[in-house]
Parts: sequence; structure tokens; C-alpha cells
Amino acid sequence: MRIAAIQLLVDDGPPADRLEAALEAVRAEAWRGADLIVLPEMWLPGFFAFDAYASVAERLDGPTVSMLSKTAAETGVPLCAGSIVEQSAEGLHNTTVLFGGDGALVASYRKVHLFGYGSREPEVLTRGTEVVTCDLDGVRLGLSTCYDVRFPELYRDAVGQGAELFVVVAGWPFPRVDAWRCLARARAIENQAAVVGCNASGRQGNGIYAGTSLAFNAWGTPLGELDDRPGVLRVEVDADEIRSARADFPALRDRVL
Repeated sequence: MRIAAIQLLVDDGPPADRLEAALEAVRAEAWRGADLIVLPEMWLPGFFAFDAYASVAERLDGPTVSMLSKTAAETGVPLCAGSIVEQSAEGLHNTTVLFGGDGALVASYRKVHLFGYGSREPEVLTRGTEVVTCDLDGVRLGLSTCYDVRFPELYRDAVGQGAELFVVVAGWPFPRVDAWRCLARARAIENQAAVVGCNASGRQGNGIYAGTSLAFNAWGTPLGELDDRPGVLRVEVDADEIRSARADFPALRDRVL
């Protein structure tokens, strides 16, 4: 599976400009032959734009979601479109959406762990309660979002559902970029799963996104990493290699707790 993680520029500019840039980048990566395209967390408003969340919130059949679905269908390439501000009867959610190459919604995941350290995310959003995995082109995907990567229980639960590849969409800040690397790699090693992390780039208000989109195989070996500038991380993940790693070194079989 050829995966393209698009590290978008997220700044104080108009969200409409980011939408245009995102769709253009998605089409370009589809043309290059990607099998799965990934966008960052909350790239439309920007993670740090808490006051704007309500104004861009929409249901999963809303205009932006529909446009992303249409783009996936037009390109014929599955799209993990990062996360949006989802409006539901329970409130607002940080929701990752995954579309198949036909544009159908394959899965949606509401961020379970909301970032409370110097952030208003828990104030303006309602957390999710479910671990989400799904099948995509013969691979079992586990969806997660940014701060989730600090909580290994979510990933172990996803492995219990058969997850082989974790897609982590993020708006990770620069001051803790080393933690981002270490945590993503740890989730790969301990779960014998591939990890692809797609982060944002740029400065928004007082916040600086770390960039550093990255990927690891099931042994924790780095597959690639970007710097802090906008760009695209292109990696290849082989489901057979993941299964071979688990068969050759069956650590998960020895789990007790």
C-alpha cells in the first residue's frame, strides 16, 4: 500500500485557501499513484483556532465532508481526510473521516483523548468513546488522532480488533516534537503494527505545528520523516510484512495484562 501523508500548511490564512490547497494536493498524490492519502488533524480551522470551531462545524453529510467524499470518488483513491469539527446531537467532536475510492464513508472516529494541557479542546469539544478499526484494501486500519498517541491502551484495543496499520492524524506542536517521534515509534514496536503519522506545518496564532510527519514499520524501523516545512511523506506499507513480523516474533501472543 503506497501511502501519501500530506503535511499541509496551517496558518492564520482563510480556511478556504487551505481547502483549495488540500484538494489540489490530494489530486496530485492520486495522480502519482498513491493507494491511500492522509491529511492532518483539524487542518481546515487549524487545531489552535478554538473560537472558530463552532463556525466550521458540520454533520458528516455536510458541505466540506461531501466535497472530500467527491474528491475521493473522482480520484478513485481512498482518502483519510484528517479530522473535521463534527456537529452531532451530543455536541462538537474532533472527528477523523475515511473515504473509500468510491467516495463512500468507510469509517469515522471521534477523538477519545482531548488535549487539556494549555488547550481549550476539552472545553469546546465532546470526546469520543469508541476505538475504531476498519478494513481497507486487505489491511486492517486503526484510526487515531494526535494526543491519542500518548495512550497505548487505545492502540492495544485496536490490535484486539485486528489492526495492522495505525493512521495518526495530528496537529502536534513544535515544543514536543521529540515525544511525537518516540511515542509513534513505541506504538509501532509494542503492537507490531505499521504507523503513519500525518502532522500539520506552520504557525497559527501563538502555536507552531511541528511538521515531522513520519512512518514506521512493524519492527519500529523508520520508513520516512519530513522536516517542519509543508510537503508530502510517501511510504509503502506491506501487510504481508506486518503479518510476517508478528509470526516471526509473536510477542503479542505472550501478553498477560
